[in-house]
Amino acid sequence: MSETGPSWGEVPLQEDWWAVILGLCIVCIAYGLFAFGASLTWAAAAPGPWSTLTDLAAQFGQDWPRYVVQFLIMLGLFTAAARAMGQNVTTFVTGFILVYAVSLVALVVGAWNVLQAYSIEPAIIALAFGALIANLAPLPSRLNEAFRVEFYIKTGIVLLGATLPITLIIWGGPIAILQASIISIVTFMAIYWTALFLELDRKLAALLAVGGAVCGVSAVIAIAGAIRARREHISIAIASVVGWSIAMIIVLPVLARAWYLPSGVGGAWIGTSEFADAAGFVAAHTYAAFARAGVVAGTPDQAIWSYTLLKVVGRDIWIGIWAVILSIVAMTRWETPEVRTRISPLDIWRRFPKFILGLVGASLLATLASQHLSYADFETTVRPEFIAPLTNLRVWIFTFSFLSIGLTTRLRGLVPAGGNAFIAFATGVVVNLVLGFVLSAIVFQSYWANLSR
Repeated sequence: MSETGPSWGEVPLQEDWWAVILGLCIVCIAYGLFAFGASLTWAAAAPGPWSTLTDLAAQFGQDWPRYVVQFLIMLGLFTAAARAMGQNVTTFVTGFILVYAVSLVALVVGAWNVLQAYSIEPAIIALAFGALIANLAPLPSRLNEAFRVEFYIKTGIVLLGATLPITLIIWGGPIAILQASIISIVTFMAIYWTALFLELDRKLAALLAVGGAVCGVSAVIAIAGAIRARREHISIAIASVVGWSIAMIIVLPVLARAWYLPSGVGGAWIGTSEFADAAGFVAAHTYAAFARAGVVAGTPDQAIWSYTLLKVVGRDIWIGIWAVILSIVAMTRWETPEVRTRISPLDIWRRFPKFILGLVGASLLATLASQHLSYADFETTVRPEFIAPLTNLRVWIFTFSFLSIGLTTRLRGLVPAGGNAFIAFATGVVVNLVLGFVLSAIVFQSYWANLSR
């Protein structure tokens, strides 16, 4: 790429634009089907929860045609993009077959009810599988053609936009959005500045910060693509998020129960202080069970609803905000060889991660699909028929990316920054717990205690 910007002849080789094309193509198909009363669900197969091998066999006995069709569609789309970007089609196809197969195994393992109880996500399982393969039985280097970490991440981010319609801001309400915004900004700054004080790389600091401030794994993946983070930094950030998320499943409900917080207040604190959606739902359901048993005041629904407003609505919408902000900071400050006194609009456009435009476009389509609806109608129609299949496909593609990270990462590269990263993230944990409690149980206590749909 030239310093003055890409020529039209170079555009077909840019993976950012191909991520936008593939992602929006999938979202547009889903939107078109939804608009005509159909759904992409059949082609968005994903393993469901299982407890025995008999359950698993029954699932695949019924759904195997869906997986075959899904694999062929994905293979066709990604191979077409790979060819347009100048890759060898034969080696890409061979590698992609491996990527899909191992990702399927990771998704199956992640759907096991024992691991689901601990909210261990398929992405981290795929990362572990990839790292084991790369460090114990390295694959032929030619297969790296299919281990396109950044391309998978960017395509998944475009699909992520479909789960973030602008209407969520309206449904969340001013209190939920205000509290979530305070937490997102304060926690981000606490982790980021602590990481810099510990002399960690700025991009790793940003990944740790968004992992604690927003939405755990999804946020880390999105920001990693936006700032072009190193693969080992992504692994470190994900490990920090997952570890603390699992710990908070136990810590938050126990502390809230010890202080007899009303169910709505406890759910809000969990939503403000957890680091991953899945782990947070486990903790919120645990606290809802306390309310159902009469141990704490309020109803079980208040715990789930307050958690959803704070975490799934309020904090998750910050993924797109931080992606735009940090992408601009990265291209104007972190990636420039010298401090510039003036940066032209052309410089900004040339460096701007184009897949962010895809995220915005997908969000707008989701907004169109949910306009004029109440949140209740959104949950019963738009989410299961339009957003759920896109979420399944996003999980698949993120799993591809994490498997590829593992397959191209050497474990010894993760050790030096690991300890300081743990300390930096722990700072965010403390901020989340304290500030989240103050906001949920003191400042906005009356709102959450009396929450109703």
